[in-house]
Amino acid sequence: MSRICEITGKKLMTGNNVSHSKRRTKRKFYPNLFKKKFYLAEEDRWITLKISAAGIRNINKNGLKKTLDEAVKKGYLKSY
Repeated sequence: MSRICEITGKKLMTGNNVSHSKRRTKRKFYPNLFKKKFYLAEEDRWITLKISAAGIRNINKNGLKKTLDEAVKKGYLKSY
């Protein structure tokens, strides 16, 4: 399974390690992902999401149902 947040769409980025002498070598920046269970009260069931720390804050701010609907609309999540 790929390292992509199902709420925000954050995924792997590439960049450079830059040494003191300014030599550049390729590196990867991974998103801060967690596997977390949420209770969806509207459907009376639990769902498991692979979600970033920013996605968790987004759910805390806007609510689970609204955040999931936006993720489906943007195409980050197929269905829940």
